[in-house]
Amino acid sequence: MEFTSVNKIFEESFKKNWVRPAISNYQGETLHFRDLARRMEKLHIMFEECGLQKRDKVAICSRNQANWAVAFLATMTYGAVPVPLLHEFKSANIHHLVNHSEAKILFVDEVIWEGLTETEMPDIQAIIQVNNFKILYAADEKIYEAKVHLNELFGKKYPEAFEPHMINYYEDSADELAVINYTSGTSGFSKGVMIPYRAILSNIEFGRVVLPQLNQTSKVVSMLPCAHMYGLMFEVLYELSVGCHVHFLSRLPSPKVIMKALSEVKPSVVIAVPLVIEKIYKSKVKPVLEKAGIKFAMKVPGLDQIIMNKINTELVNAFGGEFYEVIVGGAAFNKEVEAFFKKMGFPFTVGYGMTECAPIITYDDWKVEKLYSCGKAAPNMQVRINSADPVNIPGEIQVKGDNVFLGYYKNEEATAEVFTEDGWFRTGDMGILDEDGCLFIKGRTKCMILGPSGQNIYPEEVETVINSQPYIVDSLVVEDDGGLTALIYPDFPQGAKEGMDQEAFVKFIEGTLPELNTILPNYARLKKIEVMSEDFERTPKKSIKRYLYQR
Repeated sequence: MEFTSVNKIFEESFKKNWVRPAISNYQGETLHFRDLARRMEKLHIMFEECGLQKRDKVAICSRNQANWAVAFLATMTYGAVPVPLLHEFKSANIHHLVNHSEAKILFVDEVIWEGLTETEMPDIQAIIQVNNFKILYAADEKIYEAKVHLNELFGKKYPEAFEPHMINYYEDSADELAVINYTSGTSGFSKGVMIPYRAILSNIEFGRVVLPQLNQTSKVVSMLPCAHMYGLMFEVLYELSVGCHVHFLSRLPSPKVIMKALSEVKPSVVIAVPLVIEKIYKSKVKPVLEKAGIKFAMKVPGLDQIIMNKINTELVNAFGGEFYEVIVGGAAFNKEVEAFFKKMGFPFTVGYGMTECAPIITYDDWKVEKLYSCGKAAPNMQVRINSADPVNIPGEIQVKGDNVFLGYYKNEEATAEVFTEDGWFRTGDMGILDEDGCLFIKGRTKCMILGPSGQNIYPEEVETVINSQPYIVDSLVVEDDGGLTALIYPDFPQGAKEGMDQEAFVKFIEGTLPELNTILPNYARLKKIEVMSEDFERTPKKSIKRYLYQR
């Protein structure tokens, strides 16, 4: 890959799309590319007043909103390193990560700021409120002065007018550090993933290859956390690099809010995590399929396809009706839901990626992707399976290519652990590659349980069976004193509708153990069921934080 500066790509996009809409808060303000460029330029002036140097770190911790993108892009195009932090992090964690990253400036939500204190972050030069760029704290009085006189300083720099040809962004190089992304993951504590510019560029190139239909007239709804590489890369950065209009869901993205936004915005592509699709299936599709008349009709050849076509049309319209495909990633997909949506002909595809690959590893277009596969290696990427028989025997998925990160920030030991001697990144996931190069994921290495007779048990596969049963919202299978225990969070409202109080419903769920074991392989049978009174703690990708529940 011949390197082209990522920041220069944004520079050209902004110049080309100057008068077009760039970013909006859903049901709120819209910034055109000229407005976005102007706000970024004002932040560049503030950065200079704060004494920010090239390659200094700038932390950003807030919910999704238009000014999140302004702060991020202003940092990167200045030549500093943005450090997105998940706004769900606890205050002590935010203090720690700001200090660990050596950030000089912190952009923060007003609500998050209430739990923070500048004395816990001694190296911070300025703390800026995201929604209005108000200075919340400054180590030097001249920073406050600069903010007061910012319009005057901007006017001095651009006395006539601020025109497209005046933009001149920092020119980055391939292996230069672009972003530090702290991930909470399901396997333990946060690590600072160092993403180089080549990985950002390679993901932009991937987007242009697989979604050439996205252009200056396209729209996207940003519903995933911007502080996560999946949402950042494919709901914000790629889109703005080709002139798309990004609509930020600035409130809590519940399925109801998401579906309302999708139906109104009518996006050109939908980026989603499995949980969103699974909830829609359970709330909208499954109740229809379980009606007596429909159940019967689904067994009649020809009639079943007519019903599925009708459901498919309604779902496509519910998603806005104008999208090319729904790209699902970030966590394992329920096999029952995936199989039904595939049979129905719903335009979705399942990709595979990791923060360490910024994020894409494998993908295939929805028209050709095989059921239960995550597609083939993305452009500029290679995938191999560490197995004597990669087609039939699962092994660790290992990858190499331009997307792969530089290492973990200030953690050489953890970096060394995840690279093989010949330089391949060890994903920690298990899978097989078929003859066509399609990847099928079997589970995480760290989650794999060794059965009593030496069998490899992948809890995700057992959970898929459990989650397909009625009244189950989600489950987690853990090793428990030599056996398997299923932690189950059931659908309490559904139990109440069936006339069961909470105690009776819990007993009912526990009583499904024998029936569950009849459909599980002998080596993966459950010893017991434990009912959770509240939903599992989750990462921003909505994956369960497995490490919290290990016995």
